[in-house]
Amino acid sequence: MPLRDHFRPPVSKRASWEGFHGQWPAMIVQHLVRVLPEGYVAEPRVHLGPYFEIDVSTFASADAPVQTAAVGNGGVATAPWTAARPSLEVEADWPDQYEYEVLVFDQERQRRLVAAVELVSPANKDRQESRRAFVTKCAALLQQGVAISIVDLVTTRQFNLYAELLDWIGQHDPALGTEPSAIYAASVRFQKPRRTLLQTWPCPLHMGQPLPTLPLWLSADAAVPLELEVSYEDTCRVLRIA
Repeated sequence: MPLRDHFRPPVSKRASWEGFHGQWPAMIVQHLVRVLPEGYVAEPRVHLGPYFEIDVSTFASADAPVQTAAVGNGGVATAPWTAARPSLEVEADWPDQYEYEVLVFDQERQRRLVAAVELVSPANKDRQESRRAFVTKCAALLQQGVAISIVDLVTTRQFNLYAELLDWIGQHDPALGTEPSAIYAASVRFQKPRRTLLQTWPCPLHMGQPLPTLPLWLSADAAVPLELEVSYEDTCRVLRIA
């Protein structure tokens, strides 16, 4: 079945891209569960806006009273410490991180994250800060040994985040040409047998054409098929996108 443009009429008038991006991770999980080996589990994740992880234990004693010297019986009261005025105080617009993804965990290794499918949203491509945030997140996952697959159907922003990811780590894919496609899918991993190797499986996408099947790597020697076309069509069917 053909790839649709979810960001322009007529499709954008019948269904929102937000609804499609929110549903697709769940459909990918439904298909992955059929091919993942025993001991692996996939979970959909959707997050809109700023995202911070806080270690609650760090703040376990945050409400403890400030210690001061006792007053009376020879004690001396200490004045509260006051910080100096900041050298810089400006309004800062922190880029929102819109995340539509599927995470794959190895339950045999204490739910270690081994693979991630990242669905690009317009917010990931709308400005340089947002693109940098997406690229650095992907680079950090790769450095931790997590294989990633990037799927970008956003036709309203002419940037290729796979190409920017390669540029971030000091590499270039000659197959991209001088003007990389704005819509694409790519699997990327670092392979470390005796030396670190960057391995990629890129594929430009085209309107009216089926989506590819990419390798989703679970370990150095094991991969399962990420059948984008099947999960894509199931998502369109559920949302009644013709």
